Amino acid sequence: MMSVCRLILALGTALLAGPFVADAARAQSPSLTQKINAYVGCINRLSERSYDSRARYFSWVGKEGPTGKERIIYGTYTIYDTSGCKKSVDEANAVEPHLPELEAAASAYVKAVVTLEPLLKEADDYYDQENYKDDRMAKGKALHPRLVAAWDAFAAADQTLRAGLDVLQDKRAVERLAEIESTEGRKERYHIEALMMRAKRVIRTESAAPPDLAKITEAVSDYEAMVKATEEYAASNKGSKIGSSFIGAAKEFLTTAKQLMRRVRDKVPYSSGDQMMLNSGGGWMVQGSPARLMRDYNQLVSSYNSGAKF
Repeated sequence: MMSVCRLILALGTALLAGPFVADAARAQSPSLTQKINAYVGCINRLSERSYDSRARYFSWVGKEGPTGKERIIYGTYTIYDTSGCKKSVDEANAVEPHLPELEAAASAYVKAVVTLEPLLKEADDYYDQENYKDDRMAKGKALHPRLVAAWDAFAAADQTLRAGLDVLQDKRAVERLAEIESTEGRKERYHIEALMMRAKRVIRTESAAPPDLAKITEAVSDYEAMVKATEEYAASNKGSKIGSSFIGAAKEFLTTAKQLMRRVRDKVPYSSGDQMMLNSGGGWMVQGSPARLMRDYNQLVSSYNSGAKF
């Protein structure tokens, strides 16, 4: 069920949990925000496309690679230029505070995507120009193990970097929410930030493999309670800056989270039509799917960034 979504830059939330922790002094450093933004920027620009390229390839290729006898040959996708990511990570790693494990994870991510970029370009040219018709898929067979190894290395690096960012941003979010509550009380900012933190927890639990129904149910229930509290606060405080579009996006995400929870709980399989959409990039149209959940989370993030965030 693992999927990818866009991370919120700087003071927002991110995905997954992991082993990297920063102390409180570091968590308040402006240069740390610069460092986080560099790493998150790479993920936002390159990760989704990298996973999509793998999904595209394996939508028509079997585990053993292409044979030349496939009925449909889609090829794969390229990814965006990686030079900007490398430059920003090199610069971020050079500034203090230094977090050796997180910096190493960012460097490993860069190495993985820089390796993947030309390989995908090579594969894309080969399949787009239909050169497999001239060499009986010889190059396609040779490319297969290289592609698999590059995607595996990328996925491992991506997950490690996300994990490190998650723990760091989780710590900052908890500290920020506590500060908001102590200085402002449970008003607009508190409700918005608390809701986003719980939305992130839903993403984390519903993206885990294998799924843990008890954790999913608890996360969805906590998120639902926060959505209700936020909606009630906005309704009873007419001057509130919590807009209807943010509430609408929050409730849409809740609906999909519940649908996915029920699919896991009731062991509801995807239909053949659902599978076709999931394999062709249209998974967001399938109710109760990870792709739909990610689409709705990204819309919630967009609403947060465009108006709800203070």
